[in-house]
Amino acid sequence: MKIDNKIWFVLYTKPQQELKAAERLEKIGFESYCPYKEETRQWSDRKKTIKVPLLKSYVFVRLENQERSKVFDIPGVVRYLFWLGKPAEVPDREINDLKESLSMPYLDISVENLMTGQRLLIPSGPFKEQEGRIIKVNKKQITVALIQLGFYVTFEY
Repeated sequence: MKIDNKIWFVLYTKPQQELKAAERLEKIGFESYCPYKEETRQWSDRKKTIKVPLLKSYVFVRLENQERSKVFDIPGVVRYLFWLGKPAEVPDREINDLKESLSMPYLDISVENLMTGQRLLIPSGPFKEQEGRIIKVNKKQITVALIQLGFYVTFEY
């Protein structure tokens, strides 16, 4: 029985290279994941549905520790994300939870009487059950710092 020593790592990419980097990683045999949402954009002559990465400049890659240097052969890959002095590792269950939550439809949430500094638990969507702190609220967006994940997310409403 072969033991799977593969670990999910977080790669930092050049801006707007997330989906291409993930595709190129797959082509050379690495499992990768770039969570995205689909948006319809309007140009003067047409409408088009495009994929927009949820985590700007980040891609998850699953590989063995000794294979880590091979990702730098991929155009667009800049470096690994580090946590406490070593490459950040993401447990399989967290990647699976993220994939599962993105596959489910989610309800719009109403944004009323939210104030900067307030803590909130995200009720649905890709970051369901993540706790955050409101950083900024304006007419169409709310920016939340996701404490456990260590980054900011902007929600449009």
